[in-house]
Amino acid sequence: MSKANFVAYYRVSTARQGASGLGLEAQRKAVADYLNGGAWKLRAEFTEIESGKNDDRCQLAAAIKACRVFGAKLVIAKLDRLSRDAHFLLGLQKAGVPFVAADMPSANDMTIGIMAVVAQAEREMISKRTKEALQAAKARGVRLGGFRGVHFTPEAQKAGSAARQALSIARAADLAPTLDDIRAGGVTTLHGIASELTARGIPTARGASTWAPVQVSRMLACALREVF
Repeated sequence: MSKANFVAYYRVSTARQGASGLGLEAQRKAVADYLNGGAWKLRAEFTEIESGKNDDRCQLAAAIKACRVFGAKLVIAKLDRLSRDAHFLLGLQKAGVPFVAADMPSANDMTIGIMAVVAQAEREMISKRTKEALQAAKARGVRLGGFRGVHFTPEAQKAGSAARQALSIARAADLAPTLDDIRAGGVTTLHGIASELTARGIPTARGASTWAPVQVSRMLACALREVF
């Protein structure tokens, strides 16, 4: 059994997985099985919809921030949910962020370092196999890219919309303390808040460095949805 404060981080690679819950349920179960009672407290949970190739992830950053706030350990289902990039994983260790993988809870720094290198090799092999498969298909005359006539059902569209809304609400909640601080300083207009967020170097939900008043308006609307 685990005894500590924990912050859980889950990641899926596509919006479709995020909307359907594919992969997320298994990750949550793995984390729950790892915690398995005891004197632990799960302080927060963060879900990212992002490829493992991209190490610039806002939800992971928020999870790490929460770990520092609560003095918690980051818990993930599998090591590759963090990244397949060895330098990224080892850099995370050097930054002093403690984390544990539910599939390998007894792993030490050396083990995780070795696993990181293996994960990086796996990533490179996957990329190589994908490129070779595409080249072979192209040589056979298969037309690559373009629309293939896929139509999502109303239920799938609704689930996708709900997932996007949930992510927006989570983002607004993460920024709530910052917004309170800005407004406490006397800045209350949408344009003023947008300028202050930009000046503080806080990226938008899509990673842009400059905020627009309309983006602030949407974020505040998401915050109201969470409250009510």
